[in-house]
This record gives sequence, structure tokens and C-alpha cells, in this order.
Amino acid sequence: MSVLGNSVFGLGSWNTWDRMAPGDAARLLRTAVDAGVTLFDVAHYDFGPHAENSRTDILFGEAVREAGIARDDYVLCGKLWLWDYPRSGFAEQLETSLGRIGTGHADLVVVGDYRERPDIPRVVTEVAEQVRAGTIGGWGVNNWLAADLDLAYEFAAREGLPAPEFAQLKYSVARRSMAEGEYYGKHIASGRLVLQASDVFEGGVLLGNAAPARKIGADVGGIRESIVDASAELGTIAADFGATRAQLALAFCLAYAPVANVLFGVSRESQLTDNLAALDLAREHGSEIRTAVDHLWLDREVNPDGTW
Repeated sequence: MSVLGNSVFGLGSWNTWDRMAPGDAARLLRTAVDAGVTLFDVAHYDFGPHAENSRTDILFGEAVREAGIARDDYVLCGKLWLWDYPRSGFAEQLETSLGRIGTGHADLVVVGDYRERPDIPRVVTEVAEQVRAGTIGGWGVNNWLAADLDLAYEFAAREGLPAPEFAQLKYSVARRSMAEGEYYGKHIASGRLVLQASDVFEGGVLLGNAAPARKIGADVGGIRESIVDASAELGTIAADFGATRAQLALAFCLAYAPVANVLFGVSRESQLTDNLAALDLAREHGSEIRTAVDHLWLDREVNPDGTW
């Protein structure tokens, strides 16, 4: 079993649960768990560019309880933000975020998002304190400079502390450089770090929505216009495999061995059902799909390290 659990898919919370009626959210969660989708990435969006005063984490907790899903039946992956760290410490953040969800612990946390480089030894030490306290079970990173990840591993090994076990990275048909290139690639190739693919649809752009109305992730390297152009071709390739663009984009990720979990957001059960079909598609045609879309790797010449 991966550090991310048995579920190869995970559901994100950013701009999802707050776009659904409560009853619909509970039914979707029940459908997901019954289908084996048991990892939920849930954050309190209150720092940096995510200072949105969102209630999506509160709504998630309410929907889980309404759906009758036991805490032991899902993996909760939370967030620890570095925007205001160390003024806003991890113990304080967890007390707030877990309280909003209505649980006592997170199985995992993603530690990330900064503009000014934090004190990495202090970060590793404070995360370890939360692991020892039983508040979290393990941790990963997102939006860290590669050099800071190296430092975290060196410090954790020297001090005998828990090191990052996974990276939540932008990874898609179009964006592959951070995971497959020189930045995180050595840690992923060695097996010390597994990959959680995130932003796999480019906020819907890869699915044909050229200008999403909702807030989406950063355009690292300024290649989004090229991704808009590529989305039509992705649709043609998907049709060749008898699949939707979403299914093809997911199958591409699933067919990459270091990917332990693929994170996406849905706001309708029909979207979830459609996405689940990517499992069979990846098993039957994964290597063919990766070959067919290789020319759509659009950030080959982009340095994504520290440009979020």
C-alpha cells in the first residue's frame, strides 16, 4: 500500500464542495467511497492567494457525516500553509482546520506554498512534532524549491525525523517537467518520494474550457495559451481511444509508475463516474496513450522550480 493509501484517485476540495448542494455532496462522497475513491484532499483556504474565506472544508465535514462515512473509511489529506509561517504555526493551523472539518487527526498533510524561503529545518522539526503527537500520520510537499526538498531530506536523515513521503505536483499531459525533469525527478526515480498528480485538467482548460469562470491554478511558464490550443488535439486523440478528454488525461497519469494517486475535483456524480472509467483505459492502453500524447508535453523548456 502506498503512503497515500489504496485509492489511486483522490478528490480535491478547492472550489468543489462549495459549488454543490449539501445533499448532492453527501451522495457524491458516498458514491466515491463505495467505488474505492477514499482519499480526500481538504484544506482551510485562508492564506496567501488562497485567503478566500471559503467554507469548503466545513461543507466537506458536514457531507461526510450526512453520508454516514466512518472516519476509518477514508484518508484525509490536509494542508499546512507556509505563507505566514512561522507566525502561524502548524499546531495552530491544524487545530483550526481539523476543527472545521470535525475530526481529530489528518492521515497526511501537504506542507507548501511559499514566496519567501522558510527555515526548512524548523519546518521539518515542527512537522515531526505533529507526527509524534498523533495529529498527522505523515507528510508531503508542494510548491517547494527542489533545493529545499534536498535540504529537508538531509536534515531529516541527520536528525532521525520523518521526511517527506510524497509530492503533490502539477502533473498532466502538458506539464511534466517538475516531476520527470531534474527538479524532483531524482527523488521520485529513487522511490523515496511518490507522486500525487494534481491539476491534471489544468482547471478544465485541457477539457475544452478555454476560460474557466472559477479561480484555477497558476500558469507556470506562461504556457496556458498553448494548452488551450492543445486541448482540441487531445480530444481527437481521446476519440481514437474511444474515451473522453478527462479519461485520457487521467489514464496518462495513471500509466506513469511513480504516480500513486491522481487528484481531481468534481461537482457532479456523472463526472466522477466518467473519470472512474480511466482505470480500465490506463490498464488496457496506458503506454499507447503516453506515446500518443508525448508531443503535447508543453513545458519541456520551462523551469518550474520556484515559479508558481
